[in-house]
Amino acid sequence: MARGKEIRTKIRSVQSTQKITRAMQTVAAAKMRKAQERMRAARPYVESLVGIMRHIRAAHPEYRHPLLAVRPVRRATLLVVTSDRGLAGALNVNVLRAAVGLLKEWEGAGIQGDVAVLGNKGAAYFRRLEAPVVAQLAPLGDHPSLQSIAGVVKVVVDAYRKERVDRIVLVYNRFENTMSQVAVTEDLLPLPEPGPDVDRHRWDYLYEPEAQDVLSDILARYLETRVRGAVIENLASEQSARMVAMRAATDNAGRLIGDLKLAYNKARQAAITQEIAEIVGGASAV
Repeated sequence: MARGKEIRTKIRSVQSTQKITRAMQTVAAAKMRKAQERMRAARPYVESLVGIMRHIRAAHPEYRHPLLAVRPVRRATLLVVTSDRGLAGALNVNVLRAAVGLLKEWEGAGIQGDVAVLGNKGAAYFRRLEAPVVAQLAPLGDHPSLQSIAGVVKVVVDAYRKERVDRIVLVYNRFENTMSQVAVTEDLLPLPEPGPDVDRHRWDYLYEPEAQDVLSDILARYLETRVRGAVIENLASEQSARMVAMRAATDNAGRLIGDLKLAYNKARQAAITQEIAEIVGGASAV
């Protein structure tokens, strides 16, 4: 029954793992609901701020703020948002693959690229890759504040203002639904030109103080809010991906336990049959 003992040991080991994955699934589900609530609360604010900024820019095209400058791209920065922990399926793999692909594309075009990172997984990955990391926030935490994120944002935005970089790209996981999270790349700077849907002539805001002062303040708030919105989206994506991954692990553990129990019963039956055969054979010999 040596084989039977080995199978029983494996069954106990898998059962212990299943308890852990089930507990992690429960925790991730609770965190996921809270993260999705924060994400849904943040989205309207980000969208409204983007709309206000685009309209002010379209209404005052004569104003040339340093952050509105468009230059030939010779150096660019990736601002990459990842999670602090793993066990979330392909969540971090997808966003890091998108980031590395963009770095290789820049290298092929003769553009010098560097990286700013939010999250432990991204920081550790680019450290192993020996990529030039200009700023990082690791660990990011489950409830990152705007103040903690603002430091990294200030580093990359100041580099753009001082013309040390000519483009900043934000890379993160956008939450689609519980089963789907998409790695996206969005230009943070330079700002996209206002589209044809922005009305340039029919109306404008009343400003206090001047329009240029308001635009300057909104630009700073816009950049911080965009990055914080990406962080909140990534956190919601992380908890959803982890819940799905742990549920799959729990289900797989259950199937493996069933297969091991079947193998154990077969081994036990074979051992009993062999013992009966030996007893019958011994009796016949006597």
